[in-house]
Amino acid sequence: MSYGPVFVMGAGRAGTSLARALGAAGVEIAGLHGRRNPGGPDHVTVGALPPALRRANVVIVAVRDSQLDAAFRELLAAGPASGAVVLHASGSAEPSMLETVRTAGHPAGTFHPLVPLADPALASRALRGAYIGIDGDDEAQECSRTLAAALGAHVLEIPVGARAAYHAAAVIASNFPVVLLATAERVLREAGVQPEDAAGAARALQRQAVQNLEGRDAASALTGPIVRGDAETVAKHVQALQSDPEALAVYATLSRAMLALAADAGAPGEGVAEIRAILDRLPC
Repeated sequence: MSYGPVFVMGAGRAGTSLARALGAAGVEIAGLHGRRNPGGPDHVTVGALPPALRRANVVIVAVRDSQLDAAFRELLAAGPASGAVVLHASGSAEPSMLETVRTAGHPAGTFHPLVPLADPALASRALRGAYIGIDGDDEAQECSRTLAAALGAHVLEIPVGARAAYHAAAVIASNFPVVLLATAERVLREAGVQPEDAAGAARALQRQAVQNLEGRDAASALTGPIVRGDAETVAKHVQALQSDPEALAVYATLSRAMLALAADAGAPGEGVAEIRAILDRLPC
């Protein structure tokens, strides 16, 4: 079964990215609607929902979590096409109005791109090969699978009752590497490295670390003193970071998490024990 036209409510980065990527994949876009028109290549309607809404077979609501219920009320008041599938793009929210949407005769569910959609111009490439978190009624899930296939994306069924854990994992994977990169760059700058070199070196290291994961499990991609069981070097790191409590806390927390992986990677048990003892003495 094919789906379309698609109407997107929400013209922020996520909504605009989905509209552009689906359009580029050959899915007809009935409209992109937002609170304001930022200009640029996208035709964004503002104000009352336009008549184009009523010819859409699918409506994707891509607004902030706190605005979802209000958006669903606005959608129902405007009168979408009979039986149109309604999807929302939030990974964490469980909007109370979703049952009202279903009662009004619309299959409903989630279509949550597991990819940081920071730049709509790159959305098609970013979504190709990515994962889309889905749930909802059977027809809503069938619709989500069809749209994901058009984008060249995989689907992942959001486990029932585990939405918060699912979204926490998404945040860890998509945002924390950026935080780690920023922290590494700052530590290098504070050590006296020129800013442009600090940025270049840290980013090159992170890119290679990600590439090392291709075709292998996480433990086998590890390098560095912890996987070697080199407690002496870890102790030097801890000492060097004493003047930067935030960086030290990051280092200590992730080093503790890394110990189990390091053991799986064959790190010597005595060295792992010594490193754990060093970390356990820290206040963070």
